Amino acid sequence: MIDLKIAPLTAKKFALFGDVIEADGAPDKFINQGLCGRHHDLAQLEFISGQAGVSVFDAQPRKLPYVLEMVERHPSGSQTFLPMTQHPFLVIVAPDEQGKPGLPQAFLTQAGQGINYHRNTWHGVLTPLHAPGLFAVVDRIGEGPNLEEFWFDTPYRIVEP
Repeated sequence: MIDLKIAPLTAKKFALFGDVIEADGAPDKFINQGLCGRHHDLAQLEFISGQAGVSVFDAQPRKLPYVLEMVERHPSGSQTFLPMTQHPFLVIVAPDEQGKPGLPQAFLTQAGQGINYHRNTWHGVLTPLHAPGLFAVVDRIGEGPNLEEFWFDTPYRIVEP
């Protein structure tokens, strides 16, 4: 088994794989009589066909160290995860290397961060570390397959730094 250390999630480190969704810095504008700051258009949503849909996922929490045996990707649409709690969650991604995942990277979100995986990005399954594992998810709803899985010959163990 190969150990991978978790890094803090930052927009710069995650840019190859997707978008970090957070209220970082000053709002773009104020709405609702000036009482609500709007951080506008924070994710690059992309769908080849179908439409965007909003679902709620209720994932069982996992523990560290976490064994990563498989990653998946969605060739027809991006996928956004917005936690419905203030708990951090584990985000695992891998670069594409000629149609297969390269070396995975593991990130830990901070309270208030969500993520958007770009279309066709290799990523681990939803991995909350605390209950409840409630997430609002924006992804492609439509006909045809939109899931590809890759199982590693040698699993990775995700460990704290």
